[in-house]
Amino acid sequence: MSASAPDTIPIEPPLPARPTPFAEFLKGLFRENPTFRLVLGLCPTLAVTTSVRDGFGMGLAATFVLVGSNALISALRKVIPGKVHIPCYIVVIASLVTILEMLMQAYAPALYRSLGIFIPLIVVNCIILGRAEAFAARNGVVASVADGLGMGLGFTLSLTAISFVRAAIGKVALLAILPPGGFLVLGCLLALMNHIQNIRARRKGLPLPAPPALDCRTCVLCKPTRAP
Repeated sequence: MSASAPDTIPIEPPLPARPTPFAEFLKGLFRENPTFRLVLGLCPTLAVTTSVRDGFGMGLAATFVLVGSNALISALRKVIPGKVHIPCYIVVIASLVTILEMLMQAYAPALYRSLGIFIPLIVVNCIILGRAEAFAARNGVVASVADGLGMGLGFTLSLTAISFVRAAIGKVALLAILPPGGFLVLGCLLALMNHIQNIRARRKGLPLPAPPALDCRTCVLCKPTRAP
């Protein structure tokens, strides 16, 4: 009788290491910048960037809500019912925006009046709801706070950069601070960011990065699968 081959246990490949909180923080600043890479939150981006003060203030306001909502939703992710998780997220975000409005009315009334309706509209900012569903609902509190802080500061940097360019050009060309100028400046900065990323990829011998797929293929808001 021929000896049967010994049973072998297949060796599974090791799971990839999870990114550190610092890596999650840096991701929002550059590689997945909400404005220049993901092209999200364009409503306040085009509306409040007529001055550096307004752009910077709007970015910090969104950062406050992003960090708070990510932390709360991550902490409550195991008790929020799956069928009503989006309404629950909106309640959390709206509560934080209400607190933000009260603080701004008390300590920064001039900025609050200048930003106007765009402060309460933070509730429906796609960056905040998207990070809540795509990241905070699937990760721990520390990583979610790092993600919210990175995304928020990345949003702040992009708004400040657009505001600075529009204000500088607006001194010689009034079009820059008008609504059409916002589209033109944003388009030029997006092209510049893509060009810089392509140059870096060529120097490293890597393929040119593909543009982000901004459609339902990459959206997670309607997918029922959620981490335990």
